[in-house]
Amino acid sequence: MESSNIFHLLLYFVLALRIPELTSAQFTFRHGWCGDATYAPNSTYQSNLRAVLNSLATDTRITYGFYNFTAGQGPDRVNSLVVCRGDVPLGTCRVCVRDSASLIPQTCPNQKEAFGYSQNCKIFISNRAIYGIVQNERQWYLTTSENVTGVIGFNQTLYSLMSSLQNRAASGNSELKYATGGASLTGGGGQKLYGLVQCTPDLSRLACIQCIQGSLSILPTCCIQPSYTASGVTIVIPSCFVQYELFNFTGNVPNLTPPPLPPSPGPPSPPSNNNSTSTAVKRRKKSLNPSVIAVPIVVATTMIIAVVLCITLRKKKLRKAWMLKFNKDEIETLQSLQFSLGTIKHATGDFSEVNKLGEGGFGVVYKFQGVFSNGQELAVKRLTKNSAHGDLQFKNEILILAKLQHKNLVRLLGFCLQEEEMLLIYEFIANRSLDYFIFDPVQRETMRWETCYKIIYGIARGLLYLHEESRTRIIHRDLKAGNVLLDEEFNPKIADFGMARLFNIDQSQTLASRIVGTYGYMSPEYVLHGQVSMKSDVFSFGVLILEIVSGQMISSFLNGEKPENLLSYAWKNWVDGTPWNVVDTTLSAGFSTDILRCIHIGLLCVQENPVDRPTMSSIDLMLSRQSLSLQRPLQPAFFIESISQSNGRPQENTTTESSSRTRRNSVNEVTITEPYPR
Repeated sequence: MESSNIFHLLLYFVLALRIPELTSAQFTFRHGWCGDATYAPNSTYQSNLRAVLNSLATDTRITYGFYNFTAGQGPDRVNSLVVCRGDVPLGTCRVCVRDSASLIPQTCPNQKEAFGYSQNCKIFISNRAIYGIVQNERQWYLTTSENVTGVIGFNQTLYSLMSSLQNRAASGNSELKYATGGASLTGGGGQKLYGLVQCTPDLSRLACIQCIQGSLSILPTCCIQPSYTASGVTIVIPSCFVQYELFNFTGNVPNLTPPPLPPSPGPPSPPSNNNSTSTAVKRRKKSLNPSVIAVPIVVATTMIIAVVLCITLRKKKLRKAWMLKFNKDEIETLQSLQFSLGTIKHATGDFSEVNKLGEGGFGVVYKFQGVFSNGQELAVKRLTKNSAHGDLQFKNEILILAKLQHKNLVRLLGFCLQEEEMLLIYEFIANRSLDYFIFDPVQRETMRWETCYKIIYGIARGLLYLHEESRTRIIHRDLKAGNVLLDEEFNPKIADFGMARLFNIDQSQTLASRIVGTYGYMSPEYVLHGQVSMKSDVFSFGVLILEIVSGQMISSFLNGEKPENLLSYAWKNWVDGTPWNVVDTTLSAGFSTDILRCIHIGLLCVQENPVDRPTMSSIDLMLSRQSLSLQRPLQPAFFIESISQSNGRPQENTTTESSSRTRRNSVNEVTITEPYPR
């Protein structure tokens, strides 16, 4: 049997042991269906499926009722979407998710696609790409037996209420797209109609509206007819949920307490090869006089305990000083993410060169030889020891990424702070970073415009989440092609949050005491005055769009043999009516409208005055609605290519170079990225 098959078979049995016993499920499926495609017993797909179901059943980090775990690669990849109804308390949600995960293998024993709805939550498993796409397989509906008397007034109230609720739900964020409400029936004598609509949060605003409208489109055939109009209807599909009744059916769900999970098994202890020696020693001890060995043992034990206590107290003191910088909730989150140094050393071959994936300014990235509890492959970033900014980046990335979950952000899965090591554990991204594909002449040939547009839109969605949809407003500050990773389906994931800034939800800008980032991507107000705002990231995003379209780097743009500024070149051709000169020749002219629209959006983002730049929510609409008219861009900001500290700009470098030496590309050496970082 091949080694890969042995590994997957072992993984299958290990995961089977780790899934909690859920024989007394509190929730059962009110509706379920199975797809046509099947998988073989003990196959790689089945082991990945069990990994995903195990993750769903045991996860306690997610507190907002939306789960989207994946496991595996290629045809054996398993994707999941699980969402609890918006008014379901956290405890009840977790019980429902746990029970749904245990019911899937019973409902669909060997099908690759499965769906189950149990009123408080619904689960969808598939081997297809499902995130951000409306999944409307096999709509299911349930009607009440009560007939409506005033049909015309009922219908007017119903469609007006649903229109209002769908717009509210669609405007939700990446954690919750949900709305409820009520309205008095027209001519109904004071009677009210109550409604609920909800989309899975991975959908865009437009996709959410389309999903809800698609669900409501079945009403004339099932539930609203001249001879019979149901007073209450529930419509369920994987991507959205619609319900209305003549009574208030939301907000009264009891909060159940999920049973405790079994402890996760720790790493196995290394086998001992000296059993015979140990036995001989024990036998000798039995034959010795206890009084002869008592004193030496006591002395040695005391010395060992003293040394261990000193080391432990020192480590605890250092760790306590570090942990005190976080509040109680953050400390609990951090403790749940800790890996042991021994586990990481074993998984990386003690940080061997064989497992090295790349190197950047902050440290080296290694492949983690193994998988997470949900089957997710891992990568380990080993921060540079004694780096002036390593500890700052370490704290920053944990604090910011630990509570973020978005398909266009790289996911932090753990960390290790032990001895002198600072290690960050991320999901492993199959492809390299964006710069590898758009700036390499050979790889550039493989990039079709559809893929480029998918990447641009995905980055925009990730920034929108950071700026407006996450619980804390976050400014990335170092958005560039090298900090955007691409998964196997070329979905972009924004990475490297070591320089990010946390903002209060009502805070619009701040002043930075230290200028960090990469020249060319940094906005003029940030470089010149230290002003940090969401518009700083918008500027970087605009530069990134122009790089993707042109296939050239902002720092080394060439017009023929002549070095030139990419922003000035794009602006000049836009004004002259020749924007196609900016476009890389590998991109098909068949998409000229979309390509030129992206250049237009890019120029809007790099305007010199931050007030003139659009917000990420506006950019999201510009990219998703082709019919939306765009404003005329103003002249962009221009940058010189090299900077000297003697020019009076407010910057604080941590380099060991002479302060008068000219530097290029990066303000701080820790932000320079190698060509192949992943």
